[in-house]
This record gives sequence, C-alpha cells and structure tokens, in this order.
Amino acid sequence: MLIAGFPSAATDTNCWVVAPAAGEQCVVIDPGIGVQPQLDEVLAENRLHPVAVLLTHGHFDHTFSVLPVCQARDVPAYIHPADRRQLTDPWAGVGLPSGTPLFGSLTFAEPDDVRELAPDDKISLAGLEFRVTHAPGHSAGSVVFGLTGAGTGSESDEPALFSGDVLFAGAIGRTDLPGGSMDEMERSLRTVILPMDDATVVHPGHGPSTSIARERATNPFLRGL
Repeated sequence: MLIAGFPSAATDTNCWVVAPAAGEQCVVIDPGIGVQPQLDEVLAENRLHPVAVLLTHGHFDHTFSVLPVCQARDVPAYIHPADRRQLTDPWAGVGLPSGTPLFGSLTFAEPDDVRELAPDDKISLAGLEFRVTHAPGHSAGSVVFGLTGAGTGSESDEPALFSGDVLFAGAIGRTDLPGGSMDEMERSLRTVILPMDDATVVHPGHGPSTSIARERATNPFLRGL
C-alpha cells in the first residue's frame, strides 16, 4: 500500500494520495490551496494515475484545487451532499460574505462530475475499498474514510483512517463555523472514532499522522468521553 501526504503551503491542509502500489491507479484526498505542483511531483515520482478525488468535507482549504485536479484528469469528485453547496459557495462554510477574495480566487465551480457520498457506504476505487462514515460536527457533511490493509513496506498491514478535520493528533476540528456543532462532534467521536481498532493509523486533515490507540490514551477530547 502506498500512502503519500503533504501539506498545502497556505493553510497546512494535508493532501493524501493513496494507491495499492507505485505504478498503479490512485485516489487523491482533499486537494487544498495550491497543491497542484506537489501533487504532480508525487504522481510522477510514483507513476500514479488518479481515478477520483475524495473530499472529507466542503471547507475551501480542503477543496480549493478540486476543480483543476479533476478537470485535468477527467475524474470525478466525491463529497457528502450536506457540504456540496460549498464547492460553488465556499463562503457559506466559513461565515464570510459572499465574494470575499479567497487566496486570489473570486469564483468557484464544481468539477463536471460530482458524486454524492452516502453515509455508511463502501466505494471501490483504484483497487481499494473505502468505508465512508458520516461524522458531522466540524461541518454538516464531514465524513471519514476508512481503509483496511494499509500497511507499508515490511510493516504488517494496518487499518487506516483519513479523518479530515474530525480528529487530529491531540485535538479535534473546530465546531464554531456554520454547520458545526459540538454536540454532533462529541456524538461522532463517541460513535465513529472511539469504537475503532487501536491499531488504526489516522491520517488527519492537518498535522502529523497518529493512531487511535495514541489518541484514545492522550487526546483530551477523547479521554473526556
């Protein structure tokens, strides 16, 4: 399994590239602001061919480059329907007046092919099966993507979780933006995150990767539940 990640320069939002191996098809998760050059380098270095873009939620720091990434390769984007509006109206998700310049852009548009994620669904892409779980709280349409058999190199395969802004190393995503809710976040942490296998490797939307075991033991927001 190949999992490569790098932060965007503007907001340190992690963009993830996931493939069964080098030289295979891949999936891109959360292409943020200005990630195209780095993404192109990762794809070229590993001879990867994107077949889809997955979005953990609709905030513009995670979706900013979805249009150019999808259009350049003629691939679909997947997003939960509760956050789809933010692809064309990103201001709605962060409480800014419509038309406010966002990192040099004034207009936003959907890719030609947008597919809505169903909660508690499984989607097969690039030879991988992602489990989609709705986990609102940071935004109404936040989801996490689970993936089994995600070890690398000589390491034994371990489950992986692409948690977006639901769970970070030592923290959780903010809940004070439009569509956010601390009550829903706590419910998502309790019913989605805490039941996961301790061995699950967590690849978040910001910051370093971690594990469910580490967060269960040290993350104050999980310990409090």
